[in-house]
Amino acid sequence: MNASNGLNPAARRKARRFALQGLYEWQLSGNPPWEIEARYRVENAMHKVDLDYFHDLLHGVPPESDALDALFTPHLDRDFAALDPVELATLRIGTFELKHRVDVPMRVVINEGIELAKTFGASESHKYINSILDQLARTLRPHELS
Repeated sequence: MNASNGLNPAARRKARRFALQGLYEWQLSGNPPWEIEARYRVENAMHKVDLDYFHDLLHGVPPESDALDALFTPHLDRDFAALDPVELATLRIGTFELKHRVDVPMRVVINEGIELAKTFGASESHKYINSILDQLARTLRPHELS
C-alpha cells in the first residue's frame, strides 16, 4: 500500500502530526503554509507520510480558520483566547476533517484529535479535545450516530 494514496492509517497519522506542527507554526509566526510545507519536506523524513493529506490539512485549515473556529467555539467552556496553540490547532484539524473529510469516520477524527492532544498538548487537554470534537460531531455528522 502506497503511503500517498490515503489508505494507510499510519501514514495519515503522521500527516496529521506534521500538519499540527505546521499549523502551530502558522498560528504563532504567520509563515505561509507553502513555506512551512517546503521546509518540512526538506527537513523531515516524509517517505512514510501521506503527503497529499498533509498538504490538504496544512493548506485547507488556514483560509478557513475563522469559519472552523465559529463551528467549535459554541462548545467551549472557556473563552476562545484561553485555548493554547496546540489545542487550537488540534481543534481546527478535527473540525476541518469533520466538515470536509467525510471519507474519514467521525470516531477516527475524534480519536486522532485525542492522540494529537496526548502527544503535543497539556496533560489533560486530550479530555477537553475529546469533549469538544464529540459535541461538534453530533452537529456536523449526526448520520454517523445512528
